Amino acid sequence: MSRVKRIGLVAHDARKAELQDWVKTNEAKLAGHQLFATGTTGGLLMRACPTLKIECLKSGPLGGDQQLGAMIAEERLDILFFFIDPMTSQPHDVDVKALMRMSTVYNIVLAMTRSTADFVIASPLFGDPDYHSARTDYQSYVHRALTDAPGR
Repeated sequence: MSRVKRIGLVAHDARKAELQDWVKTNEAKLAGHQLFATGTTGGLLMRACPTLKIECLKSGPLGGDQQLGAMIAEERLDILFFFIDPMTSQPHDVDVKALMRMSTVYNIVLAMTRSTADFVIASPLFGDPDYHSARTDYQSYVHRALTDAPGR
């Protein structure tokens, strides 16, 4: 089944300009894909790249990070470009860590630096509409968790 990539775009305040520049540099490669961004980041990206169709979620600290996490859990996101600021404490740090965990659990691509983002977008797999990452089967874990529950 051929399909476009579903891509999340997020950046902390100190990295928004860098993500904006990266998206502008890669606008042609991103154009054919379904793009999602947290509120503030999405607004900046749409102004910088008006040809891109970007669905804006809530601002990260107001639930946008959690919306992306839900999309990952529902297998509605393939790649997450999240340019983080490692030098500034974030009040919603738990949400950021949850996104990193969900990306790992569901084996989606997570690029947190510009260098990693460059490697991802330059990969032949990025341009392969039939590629999608293998999903881990957690049914044995779910079954074990249900049968090992207290009171069962």
